[in-house]
Parts: sequence; C-alpha cells; structure tokens
Amino acid sequence: KMPLLSVPKEVAVGTAMLGVAFATGMLAGKRRPPTPATHTETGMIEKSSPIRQYILDHSLREHPILKKLRLLTADHPWGRMMVSCEQAQLMANLVKLIKAKKVIEIGVFTGYNALNMALVLPDNGQVIACDINEDYAKIGRPLWKEAGVEHKIDLRIKPAIQTLDELLANGEAETFDFAFIDADKESYNEYYEKCLRLIKKGGIIAIDNVFWNGKVLKPRKDDLAAQSIHRLNEKLLRDARVNISMLPIGDGVTLAFKL
Repeated sequence: KMPLLSVPKEVAVGTAMLGVAFATGMLAGKRRPPTPATHTETGMIEKSSPIRQYILDHSLREHPILKKLRLLTADHPWGRMMVSCEQAQLMANLVKLIKAKKVIEIGVFTGYNALNMALVLPDNGQVIACDINEDYAKIGRPLWKEAGVEHKIDLRIKPAIQTLDELLANGEAETFDFAFIDADKESYNEYYEKCLRLIKKGGIIAIDNVFWNGKVLKPRKDDLAAQSIHRLNEKLLRDARVNISMLPIGDGVTLAFKL
C-alpha cells in the first residue's frame, strides 16, 4: 500500500518541472523589459519610436507654414526647445474648442506654438506672447506675417512676470481663456498663480515639461528646475481651484481647468 504522502517518481518529477516552469514564467513576467525604443521610464513615447511616427502620420494636420517654421527651428542649435508638433496641435485644438479669444504664452522661442494658436483664433483674437529673447522670435515673425496672423501675436520682450503684472494692473484679471507656460522652470509656480488670476472660469492653463525628462521622479538637491516642477506637480494634485489632467505627451503637459 502506497504511503499517504508518497507519489510515483514520474509524477513527482513532472510536478517539480511544472513548478520550475511556473516560477520562471512569473519571474520573467515581473522582469520583462519595456519594448525597446518605444517608451521611456516616465511612460513617454520616444521621439525615435515607430509608434510616434505612426501618431504623426495618422493625426498631424500641419499648416504648410507651421511645417516650414518647424523645419527651420529644427536646424537651430537649441531646436530641441520647441514644443512637439503633436502637442502644439492639441493646444490649438483646445483653444478652438473653448472658443478662446485671449491667450497668454509664456516662453515663445521661435513662435511655433504661438503661430499654431493664432491660426485658430478669430480675427480679433490675440496671443500675448512673453519672452526675453527677441532673436529667437525673429526666426518665426516673418512666418507669422506670411500666415496672415502677425496682427494676432503681441510679442512682449521683457520678463514674463512683469508682463503678467501689467495685465493684472490694467484690470485684465479673469479675461483670458487659455495660458501656456513653458519658460524658466524655477518661476513656474509664480507663472501659474498669476495666470490663474488672469484666466476666466472654465479657462485652461497648460503647463509644459512637467516630467522634465524624468528628473522629477527623484529630483537632485542641486537641480532647482526639477525641484520646482516637482513641487508644482504636487501642489496641482491638491489644488481645489482647478481640475487637472497630466498627459504623457512631449515632455509631459498638465492641463489645469479653472473652476
């Protein structure tokens, strides 16, 4: 008679092999690496990824002059600072969706995003474009004119905080529909607070670079930009004045909808 805990040798060996296979499969599943050249550790799609090219091929509807400015900017030594074209298209779609007339952009660079938004604004619409470097804007300005929207872009070359304070002093609080923040990261919180005063209820503030190339995951003490963005990200999560969506597009963008 077979002892209660005894099993035939073949069954024991088979069971052991199944156990090893199951354990190996579990470990493999836990350690399975991400698909190469597709996603970064923040969940963003790599610029070189075939899936990003698929997105562009199947969703980008780029005005010919926008494309001209994008290619011109790409040749610039700091071309990587430009907002991604698919992100700029989303901003323009949001501006159009909420029927915006007054827009603030903090950080213009060559003006690709400003042009994108100006193209969808009504003829009496306006982008208050804030930057401290006119040389970059000179690249885009001729193309704003070529697109027939130069009159919609009010470029103000001075510290953005100064421009925002002037708008508030002029009684323009709660008269803007949309704001896009993409300038020096250490001032992000101050830009956000002033834009929140300038934006009307139902308006949108878009905050760019909220992933800061993944550095927000563990900001170094000497990385003031990453520290600043991380603090604002944490603040936005608990800010009862807005509803938010953080999107893995470009270098990450948070949309704050003013309540």
